Amino acid sequence: MSRKIIIGSRGSKLALLYAQKAKNTILQKTDLNDEEIVIKTITTQGDQIKDSRLSEFGGKGLFSSNIEKELQNKSIDIAVHALKDLPAIETNGLIIDTFLERNNPKEVLISRNKKKLKELDAKSIVGTSSYRREFQIKKIRYDVHCKLIRGNVDTRLRKLKEGLYDAIILSYAGIKYLELENEITETFSTEEIIPSAGQGIIALQCREDDLEIISLLKKINHNETYKRAHAERNILKVLEGDCETAIGAHSVIDGKNIIIEAELFSLDGSKRFYEKKIEKVEKFKEIGKDIGQILKTKSNNTYKK
Repeated sequence: MSRKIIIGSRGSKLALLYAQKAKNTILQKTDLNDEEIVIKTITTQGDQIKDSRLSEFGGKGLFSSNIEKELQNKSIDIAVHALKDLPAIETNGLIIDTFLERNNPKEVLISRNKKKLKELDAKSIVGTSSYRREFQIKKIRYDVHCKLIRGNVDTRLRKLKEGLYDAIILSYAGIKYLELENEITETFSTEEIIPSAGQGIIALQCREDDLEIISLLKKINHNETYKRAHAERNILKVLEGDCETAIGAHSVIDGKNIIIEAELFSLDGSKRFYEKKIEKVEKFKEIGKDIGQILKTKSNNTYKK
């Protein structure tokens, strides 16, 4: 490289672990040394909003916009993101086309009394900041109350232990990275609760004209994760998904086939539209667009009636 590489990341404990994972992967797959790669912490608007839904202030972009500005200004060379936190529509001049090997995409429940979701008392309070999770939980347990919870994983666990919630829903990947797996009460299969598109995937972003970095990132891109990420993200792009759009999407590559199941909820969660599709792996981009269009048509037809 002709310069030191600066990796930009949110400052949460989990985000910095993701950034370190990106750095370690670059070190493993290139001849760069530790001193040539620096991690820079960037405060995002999403981190500053503590007690409100992100959708009230602009959506998922609140976690990425400040980092993207640093990328555009050439203050950093690579941005590290949790793919599920990125808006569906990409920012002009920047590309997201490199993905580290996917971590477990499943959802987990952590409860104060170690009760699983179906064992919770009626009217128990379950903490989540996601409409998708709220609607999915309500399909399993209509008699629990979902209450907004914000903050990093440590903050959410503290609020749970203080008795503000009876249980919380989080992603398995984050819990594992933080080595908190002993806290897990229940792990849901991806059939029970379809995760957010791209959940468990670390995405690396750079400037589209930075050929040196693009060449570097190609060396660390995980091919299977790359295909699954694009398939799931293409569903969001068709549906224009953001924080207020409750969408679950999960893909699996099985031999020569890619299998995706996805669901879309109405704004109030009362209606659920579901689709599952199998295609040849090489059609990984098309299958996401197809499923997105099918779900869009199903929901539009329902509201026309």
